[in-house]
Amino acid sequence: MTDKPLIAERDGAVAILRLNRPAGGNTIDLALARALEQEVLVLADDASVRAILLTGEGRLFCGGGDIAAFASAGEDAPAFLFELADTLHRSVDLLAGMQKPLVVAVNGPAAGAGFSLAIAGDIVLAAPSAHFTAAYAGVGLTPDGGMSWLLPRLVGLRRAQDIILNNRRVDAAEAVAIGLVSRIADEGKLMEEALATAAHLAEGPVAAIGGARTLLAASATRSLKEQLDAEARRISEAAGGAEAQEGIAAFLARRKPRFIEGRDH
Repeated sequence: MTDKPLIAERDGAVAILRLNRPAGGNTIDLALARALEQEVLVLADDASVRAILLTGEGRLFCGGGDIAAFASAGEDAPAFLFELADTLHRSVDLLAGMQKPLVVAVNGPAAGAGFSLAIAGDIVLAAPSAHFTAAYAGVGLTPDGGMSWLLPRLVGLRRAQDIILNNRRVDAAEAVAIGLVSRIADEGKLMEEALATAAHLAEGPVAAIGGARTLLAASATRSLKEQLDAEARRISEAAGGAEAQEGIAAFLARRKPRFIEGRDH
């Protein structure tokens, strides 16, 4: 196994990113945060990548920030934490704004910023052993990684307050029930199911999926009228694109659409 903090692989049109600090619970230090940002910058603009799959190596998905690194920073901890959070946040912003889908395979416990990364996907699959803990209250810190923005939108303010302020662990079954994750994968089949999901999305109308991601992200802060106007603009733009032309032609011909050029019927 490579000693790089992040492993980047390809499976056809799917880019697979693996957090790779298993001995440290895949906790996020500056090296991992920087590696993630650099890789996402490339993948977001790579037209040959049509979906991204994020997961972790080893028993944990991600244990959050590297607390030992926080402690070793000593009096410089405020500046260190700002740099670490700011670096991670650039990746979160890129992943949220890119015009292609993100699948997350939560292979084990996720805490702190790892919790934030775990729930950032469009489709989130969890292993039966996965559980989610905000963890910040346990070490006297406040949320990062976008948790305070995304968690209330997924589960509601009251549940988000309970999870963050009480530092309450959420197991995989509850995570599905309250909308934190999409579904639990069968035992031992997490990566198989996650990769199949990512491949299915990669074969789809990725530009239209990107447009839908943008609309969904903006919906919480717009009025209905504003959202209707945005939808009208987006569907009009999509109608002039190759994906809509292929999708409509395939529908009328009663065949499966080929959104990736050269793919078999």
